[in-house]
Amino acid sequence: MTRPRRVGLPWYAIEHYEALRASLADGAKLPPAYETWRIATEQTEREVQRSGVEVVRVLIEPEAFATWCEREGAPADGTARARYAAEAIAAAE
Repeated sequence: MTRPRRVGLPWYAIEHYEALRASLADGAKLPPAYETWRIATEQTEREVQRSGVEVVRVLIEPEAFATWCEREGAPADGTARARYAAEAIAAAE
């Protein structure tokens, strides 16, 4: 199996973080503090980049993501966020 050359990384703006945590099916799994989430996610981002994969941050905006989930019939969870990010970078190519 070949490694992808690009991956989408769901990214949250600080001003949307609390609203997203509250609206996501798995929001309780995200750290309560944005900075804790950001530091952990940036560490993951660096690890993936070191493996030779380009990481593209895909902003998850609450309303757009909720609309996408409704249209796709997907729960607003980590799997859906990953799919949303992957579709966003595929559409940009």
